[in-house]
Amino acid sequence: MSTARKRSQKSWLHYLKRPKRGVPEGLWLRCDACSATVFRNQVEENLNICPECDHHFHVPTASRLRQLLDPDTFEEWYSELSPVDPLGFTDRISYRDRLSHEQKKTGMKDACTVGRGYMRGRPLVFGMTDSSFIMGSMGSVVGEKLTRAVEQATEMKLPLVVVSGSGGGARMHEGILSLMQMGKVSAALARFRKARGLYISVLTNPTMGGVAASFASLGDVVLAEPRALVGFAGPRVVQATCNIDLPDGFQTSEFLLAHGFVDRIVHRRQLRSEVARIIDYCSR
Repeated sequence: MSTARKRSQKSWLHYLKRPKRGVPEGLWLRCDACSATVFRNQVEENLNICPECDHHFHVPTASRLRQLLDPDTFEEWYSELSPVDPLGFTDRISYRDRLSHEQKKTGMKDACTVGRGYMRGRPLVFGMTDSSFIMGSMGSVVGEKLTRAVEQATEMKLPLVVVSGSGGGARMHEGILSLMQMGKVSAALARFRKARGLYISVLTNPTMGGVAASFASLGDVVLAEPRALVGFAGPRVVQATCNIDLPDGFQTSEFLLAHGFVDRIVHRRQLRSEVARIIDYCSR
């Protein structure tokens, strides 16, 4: 075999043995609505909205704060509050281990963030639940933070804006201690309303269970993002329990708007301006 042929063979063997270049993990996203594969960076630059079908993806807490509030104006409250395991609850893993895992994954101590900030120059008290932490379910810490935020808004005579993204409702891992938060937050909101405070509730996908059945539905003005799933039990549970065919779009924000549960559906790009406009209108 000639020297040139040997070199050529070695060259081809080198390319065959070289590991294939893979696509970096997390570079693409598949849209839940239209199944299109889109660049993650493109989606994030578009306020976490699908560029193909306008589907609103989940927005993490840090991104939501940047989208809605004026830069460097948010002052977080009660960040030291951290959940405990009062019942010693264990399912697939212990509740204590689940909390540790979720805290490492999200960088949050629990599913709720509250504080004071400014929206287009308007001071307000802001709160949100994040479905990335145990599906945004409401445990003792979530209820306590929201209650304190409502009480602060009452004392400071500021409008209150809460963005709900909870697919977990009340957190079963804490039993009755979780369920009682529904009444506690609702009672604080009743006192806030008596003091003539303005409460704007923003529903995002998903807002379910005890959250939807308590503070999320008690706003003076209830806004929702397009095609958000909002309800108590999910559509499959309702259909299986009642054994009936559900209407098209059941429990979507559009369905709830048509039936008077939601006051307005607001696209994410207009949400900041719309909330600021409502605050101005109601403050006259």
